[in-house]
Amino acid sequence: MDKIPSVDLRDFLSGNPERKQKFVNEIGKAYEEIGFVALKGHFLDDKLVDELYGEVKNFFELPTETKQKYEIPGIGGQRGYVGFGKETAKGFKKGDLKEFWHFGQYVAEDSKYKDEYPDNVIVEELPKFNEVGKEAYQMLEKTGQYVLRALALYLGLDEFYFDDKIAEGNSILRPIHYPPITQEPDDAVRAAAHGDINLITLLMGSQGKGLQVQNHKGEWIDAIAEPDELMINVGDMLSRHTNNKLKSTIHRVVNPPRELWGTSRYSIPFFMHPVSSMSLNALENCIDEDHPKLYEDTTAGEFLHERLIELGLIKK
Repeated sequence: MDKIPSVDLRDFLSGNPERKQKFVNEIGKAYEEIGFVALKGHFLDDKLVDELYGEVKNFFELPTETKQKYEIPGIGGQRGYVGFGKETAKGFKKGDLKEFWHFGQYVAEDSKYKDEYPDNVIVEELPKFNEVGKEAYQMLEKTGQYVLRALALYLGLDEFYFDDKIAEGNSILRPIHYPPITQEPDDAVRAAAHGDINLITLLMGSQGKGLQVQNHKGEWIDAIAEPDELMINVGDMLSRHTNNKLKSTIHRVVNPPRELWGTSRYSIPFFMHPVSSMSLNALENCIDEDHPKLYEDTTAGEFLHERLIELGLIKK
């Protein structure tokens, strides 16, 4: 496959059984073959998208010392600000050429996850930043819930199989700023080749060249969404859980041509995580003689902790 397929969530939500099944078949096939789709018909409207990008740009334009006061020690970068070059892709020594922010799950005071998740960090200088971030988080989470319902049907599971696993899940909304490149990058790229940790990733901001996906022939292809599309890909947790039936695809963000080094790039992925207790053991109906079990049993929480150590965000 040399192009990212496009699907429309409105087919799944239409109430028409044939359109719903069409969406299930299309997204399932795409995730078996390349692990990425471009999705129309999501729950983010243009006004919210514009407001979010505006607030994100405002934040990253703050002075470095202002941003650094929102860098919270001891939580593996799971909330607040993470400075330039601090994250390193698994297997790489050079830090990625980016800085980012993390919004996390919003839980009630009496939630059993209240003590498990760090509090979200409030940016005092930008009164609307957190409000807009929360709204975008919740609309992306809603979109992801319906994508996972479609995938549950594709896998022969109950449609609502994932619902209780993602309710109050440990999902992260990550606005990323790739600053202008001011000197020869010395082998570093904006985001080195990697697979995502989580169940699925919903990505805003792939309307220009930069994001590339590795297909099953090992070729790098551009992943460019239309302005009304989200790019959605399978993460390692879902790949493990389906015994690699649904593929977690290696992807990267390459540096722009030298004449565009002076420009910033922004992207905003939503990493959809389940609750930490979710079993990632391979589903029984994804194992057979031709597809033996590939991965050791683990939980989402154990797997996430291991990967954050590999990324350099948690020290052993």
